[in-house]
Amino acid sequence: MANYTAADIKALREQTGAGMMDVKKALDEADGDTAKATDILRVKGLKGVTRREGRSASNGLVRVSVEDGVGTLVEVNCETDFVAKGTRFGELADRVLAQAVATGATDAEGLLTSQMDDKTVQEVLDEANATIGEKIEVRRVARVEAGDGGNVVSYLHKTSPDLPAQIGVVVATAGGDDQLARDIAMHVAAFSPKVLSRDDIDAQTVEQERRIAEETAREEGKPEQALPRIIEGRVNGFFKENVLLDQAFAKDAKKSVAQVAQEGGVEITSFVRFKVGV
Repeated sequence: MANYTAADIKALREQTGAGMMDVKKALDEADGDTAKATDILRVKGLKGVTRREGRSASNGLVRVSVEDGVGTLVEVNCETDFVAKGTRFGELADRVLAQAVATGATDAEGLLTSQMDDKTVQEVLDEANATIGEKIEVRRVARVEAGDGGNVVSYLHKTSPDLPAQIGVVVATAGGDDQLARDIAMHVAAFSPKVLSRDDIDAQTVEQERRIAEETAREEGKPEQALPRIIEGRVNGFFKENVLLDQAFAKDAKKSVAQVAQEGGVEITSFVRFKVGV
């Protein structure tokens, strides 16, 4: 009979993040030696890394850091919500975020190739992949800077109370107060705008929306004289759906985000929104 206890199983699960049956098998094979069992889990897990490459990592979490006027946002993915809410995965995400902050990473590729201790971030993820038994990846990284005299605020939102935050927002502003900036960040989390202003949408996209609006109106049999007004209204509807400054403000739908910001003396200079798996 293997020389280990239920407490040993629990400790090794917490240390490695591996499943209970995998841990028990490793302890059996190592005759209760936790160090050997850890090595067994790593070896067996690393053999499975390649097989997991094609699997979908659509769960996970978002982590954010704001330091000295710089906001850093990372999305770390796994396969199941069980792993996403685990301590091991959360600690790994914290390490990834700290590395992104330390290196000033602006994209996932640069972060994954950076050195963390004596390994690249990708190698660290592969080891976690091996012990946890799921595909783990860094999907996105963003860095937002406030600029001279500016400010950066962040907001994290849980889509489920028993899971870590799966929506993260960073907003850079100039002027105004932190509370209004935070309210704007919460609005971004809730209404998922794609761009800050109309200028950020290319002319070809706007023209396509205008063409679709016209074709739809004609298909609906709208009178010819009413077409310009209908087309303009539908294009404006597209802007209100996708452009932050055009959207009705979450806390006061009678005003646009642009109006609320102007009244509060805030200029929104940039924002980033991540939602896990989207």
